[in-house]
Amino acid sequence: MQARAVPGGGGGVTPSVAMGLLTGSLIRLGSTAVAFWLATLLIPGITLDTASAGEAVVTLVVVAAIFGVVNAVLQPIVKTVGCGFYLLTLGLIALVVNGLLFLLTSWIAGEVGLPFHVDGFWPEAVLGALFVGIVTWLLGTVLDRD
Repeated sequence: MQARAVPGGGGGVTPSVAMGLLTGSLIRLGSTAVAFWLATLLIPGITLDTASAGEAVVTLVVVAAIFGVVNAVLQPIVKTVGCGFYLLTLGLIALVVNGLLFLLTSWIAGEVGLPFHVDGFWPEAVLGALFVGIVTWLLGTVLDRD
């Protein structure tokens, strides 16, 4: 028996799947940017020093992208290396890790010249990471409907 080729069956990603992935990524990026914006309004010590609304939007989107990359790259490494601490503290070390990743995002933003700043680790970075995580999750549940 001879195998027949199926048209378009190359195993690649179909345009509708690619569009869904892109849309989901943009929704996550936008909701994270909104969460960062709300954090700058509600948490003392997290500041965004921009002159215009357009500059603020661009800054927040770039900071949200930086935060996403930092979390995607470093968080799995930290969880793997520090899995004993996660077990020992029943997961509470995640607050410290997320605060440090939030602070790292602020440092990277400063290094690339973005006007986003977190004053310190406690309580600003820890509360900021917790707040951004909760708001992003809430917005994701509302906006990311399939």
